Amino acid sequence: MAERYSSFAPGGTAWLLQRITAAFLVVVLAFHFFQLHFVNHAAEVTFAGTQERMSTIGYFVTMVLFLIAGAFHGVNGVYNALVNQGLEGTQKKVVLSVLVLAGAALIAQGIYVAIAMAGWT
Repeated sequence: MAERYSSFAPGGTAWLLQRITAAFLVVVLAFHFFQLHFVNHAAEVTFAGTQERMSTIGYFVTMVLFLIAGAFHGVNGVYNALVNQGLEGTQKKVVLSVLVLAGAALIAQGIYVAIAMAGWT
């Protein structure tokens, strides 16, 4: 009989947020794909068009939440994959710190770019 092992505690906050961000990413990714491949065809996507979309508050907030959800989902997934491979002790704390800092830097840079794309700088 196969043994199931996961570093996620079923019902825990990280477990729940991982599932919520996954569902959010699927929905927003479908919206993003539809918007940039069917509403606006690839040849029609321009920098000015991106600026126009980003200056709309609803689109801006959606894309920033998409960034935050993606960063959390990715960082949390990598961390738990490493823990599942046997990472523990000081290495676990160091890896968690590095991943949290990298995720925070990614989110900060992404929000800065989104603000610049919206023309609010």
